[in-house]
Amino acid sequence: MAKKWTAIIEPPKKIVDLKLNEVWRYRDLIWLFVKRDFTTRYKQTILGPLWFLIQPLFITIAQTFIFGNVAGLSTDGLPQVLFYMGGNVLWLYFSTCLTSTSNTFRGNARLFGKVYFPRLTTPIATAISSLINFGIQFLMFLGFILFFIIRGANVHITWIAALTPLIVLQTAILGVGCGIVISALTTKYRDLQVMVSFGVMIWMYLSPVIVSGSSLSEKTYVLMMLNPVSPAIELFRSGWLGSGTTPFLFWGISWVVSIAVFLLGTILFNRIEKTFMDTV
Repeated sequence: MAKKWTAIIEPPKKIVDLKLNEVWRYRDLIWLFVKRDFTTRYKQTILGPLWFLIQPLFITIAQTFIFGNVAGLSTDGLPQVLFYMGGNVLWLYFSTCLTSTSNTFRGNARLFGKVYFPRLTTPIATAISSLINFGIQFLMFLGFILFFIIRGANVHITWIAALTPLIVLQTAILGVGCGIVISALTTKYRDLQVMVSFGVMIWMYLSPVIVSGSSLSEKTYVLMMLNPVSPAIELFRSGWLGSGTTPFLFWGISWVVSIAVFLLGTILFNRIEKTFMDTV
């Protein structure tokens, strides 16, 4: 009697093969990875999940003092705390997706070498676990918005806030895509991993996290908006605070770039997946 196989493991045949059906079958494993990431990130720490709130709050306070009070950068007439927090909440989600995903191969090398499962489940789990962090920080941000509205600050929520799910999705696709590219390259060029944190810091200063897009010259503004994460931050801030620019054209370009980077990362991911155990 012929045996009926439940799964056949074979090398990818397509240039871009997301294996979405297979990833969906392993959705329970994704949630296990999400739980693992969530519990191990702050295991044996005194404050635990409170770091989700402390990190953006301390960064916002530092930026308010340095860039708001000392440097005197424009915040579009918004309360400085809200302006910087509005940029930090979304930026931290992007940077977390990028840095965590960039360690996919090296961080899971032992697990990858022992059992088969769709490798894309790990970066997807990273994006979801980072989304939990974003959700907690976003609720804190909404609390600050309510506080300042009650105090009569010039803050109002616009219809652009309804685009938040799409803004977050584009940010996740871009962050995971960049992280996958770096993860694939660092299996052979390990010094790239050392440059990730430095590169992310430089990227932040090239984004409208600490500066208002409306305060820039036209040429500088266009150059900054060509940074694919910049339009998302501007729209997020404009939607929830009611001030700043609304670069929808550049956001469309960012979507194209984000999807292209993600597909490029998938191609490299599938290629490196075949031989990475020999180089990690």
